[in-house]
Amino acid sequence: MSDRIASDVRARTSSKASRFTESVIREMTRLALAHGAVNLSQGFPDFPAPAAIKDAASAAIQADVNQYAITWGAPSLRQAIAADVGARHGLAVDPDRQVTVCCGSTEAMMATLLAIVDPGDEVIVFEPFYENYGPDAILSGATPRFVRLRPPASSGARVIDGDWWFDPDDLRAAFSNRTRAIIVNTPNNPTGKVFTRDELGEIARLCQHWGAMAVTDEIYEHIVYEPAVHVPMAAIDGMAERTVTINSVSKTFSVTGWRVGWAVAPPDVTAAIRKVHDFLTVGAAAPLQAAAATALTSSGDYYAGLASAYRARRDRLVDVLAGVGFTCCLPRGAYYVMTDAASFGFADDVTFVRHLVTEIGVAAVPGSSFFREPGAAQHAVRFCFCKRDETIAAAAERLQRLKRV
Repeated sequence: MSDRIASDVRARTSSKASRFTESVIREMTRLALAHGAVNLSQGFPDFPAPAAIKDAASAAIQADVNQYAITWGAPSLRQAIAADVGARHGLAVDPDRQVTVCCGSTEAMMATLLAIVDPGDEVIVFEPFYENYGPDAILSGATPRFVRLRPPASSGARVIDGDWWFDPDDLRAAFSNRTRAIIVNTPNNPTGKVFTRDELGEIARLCQHWGAMAVTDEIYEHIVYEPAVHVPMAAIDGMAERTVTINSVSKTFSVTGWRVGWAVAPPDVTAAIRKVHDFLTVGAAAPLQAAAATALTSSGDYYAGLASAYRARRDRLVDVLAGVGFTCCLPRGAYYVMTDAASFGFADDVTFVRHLVTEIGVAAVPGSSFFREPGAAQHAVRFCFCKRDETIAAAAERLQRLKRV
């Protein structure tokens, strides 16, 4: 009887769902809550969002902006997105034909892939990768093809100040007539890599040669540390017509729970994204769209202050981690640091991270969750630093209990 029941359960689930696991990042947050650990795993700030964006949301609710917005986004937000892209990057965007507001960048990515990918197509993904990208490709019917990002060369120091890189030959080998798209996350989660203009140019040439789309996740575009500079893929020659740019207010304005993101794309691709989005979620929360439109009018001083504050947090956490025995790759952007925990003598990253959360009281993410093959990152661990000084200090105190071998 039990065998028949198990067989029935398997028959009721899709083969697609069997090809990926639950989110490891969000699992680590659950473990942090269960064990009272300091959560340096999931990338959500634990400090307040700017008062102006909260006030705008409250005002919209009180003004009864509480019913459905236009499915693909309130006009005020789409206009604000187009104006922002034009002012900062010099790119002309038609808010009526090229912008789709979604329930966060996560839905924007899923809607985009469902809109442009057919079963049997291939989608190129750089690894280590944000853990959603592989499942997104699979759910859209595509086969992911992975290109390895390589860490900077180690000098023996605890802090490695260099950028991750890819071999152009590896990238060229990944493209074929089956390639429909490549996902480019810059600044990158989990590595902190900021793709250079030359690297984006290499990707662009291959997209143009093979007729592929570039789907770029640029959600950390304002969290970049000098001398690195964020360059949008759509600003590379010939790429405005073959790029879908995904972004959100989540990270820039510390409102990860609002789920307001968007996709900017050529008009024909936008029309397809809008159809998929309509039947996935109907639309993002109307009052939060109104607040997001207000947020996008923020001054350059806000963005400069954001990057400066995160740089200070980065330096503080890297000092702590290096001091207790981790080897750290200094990130160029975003708010994560990839480390090597080999000095603590654990067999693998998963075993170490579970010890860290249950015995030390600090939650991090096993690096293997960002790779296709778990063995590719045997001792890698990712920490986030989008936290208050007090949170990082509490983590530092607990990490002193770690013992090196």
